[in-house]
Amino acid sequence: MHMPGAAPSRGVAYAEGRYMPLEEATIAMLDRGFVRSDATYDVVHVWKGRFFRLEDHLDRFERSVAGLRMTLPLPREEIAAILHGCVRRAGLADAYVQMALTRGVPPPGTRDPKLCQNRFTAFAQPFVWIANEAQRREGLSLVVTKTQRIPPEAVDPRIKNFHWLDLTMGIFEAQDRGADVPLLPDRDGNLTEGPGFNVFALHGRTLVTPDRGMFEGMTRRSVIELAPELQLAVEERALHASELARAEEIFLTSTAGGIMPVSRLDGAPVGEGRPGPVTRAMHDLYWRRHEEGWLATPVDYEGG
Repeated sequence: MHMPGAAPSRGVAYAEGRYMPLEEATIAMLDRGFVRSDATYDVVHVWKGRFFRLEDHLDRFERSVAGLRMTLPLPREEIAAILHGCVRRAGLADAYVQMALTRGVPPPGTRDPKLCQNRFTAFAQPFVWIANEAQRREGLSLVVTKTQRIPPEAVDPRIKNFHWLDLTMGIFEAQDRGADVPLLPDRDGNLTEGPGFNVFALHGRTLVTPDRGMFEGMTRRSVIELAPELQLAVEERALHASELARAEEIFLTSTAGGIMPVSRLDGAPVGEGRPGPVTRAMHDLYWRRHEEGWLATPVDYEGG
């Protein structure tokens, strides 16, 4: 959705100290963020003119930057202002907004990451949905892949990163098996995450979600915080693929889509093969809180 009177836009980016159309933004070919996936990022969404959990996203972005031993070249307040500026210039009321920090280009003749000047970029584009309208209404088809997630002992998944090769191979595997989305296990068959989303399984009045080997998404956090309002308990613990198969309901969570129901798992129906009542209730509560302004920051559409 665009703001009234605004021209349609594919998006606006910020790079090298200035704003530009998203399609004109580039990254240096020798930047380690490109050649080594040496980067971190975070994504916050704007819904009806308001950022959701902006301060939480900025907190997490700063932790990821520190975790990769990089340094933000701008203060937090200026980064927030740039995100507002991207949304404002794009004229968007509903937006997908990304901030990123790449390691940068090393000086000639060296590969030393400490010698790179870290590079901040950001962009806003129209809101992105992982699941299309029919999938959000009828439920997604999910498969547990043979492709394993990179273990946290190798790469800490709590640091949001662009290293998606395992997740990308999972996408191809899901497509080969006629499914919409993949869910990757660890070497012991405990589930981690899918490309851009976390998973919840319902058993009785308890939601179970993995606690290891995955990125701790902001929508996942929101579900955990909202669950008591629906008289639901939450357990963050190991969730084996065999336990997921016995779940009464399954749903996925992502900034790019909120609460997304799963109606089929590995080709078999989940529950009655359609979104269940708890999933629908959590979906409705999540978006109702958006309407009420829960954890919202209005976009500065009047700024310079």
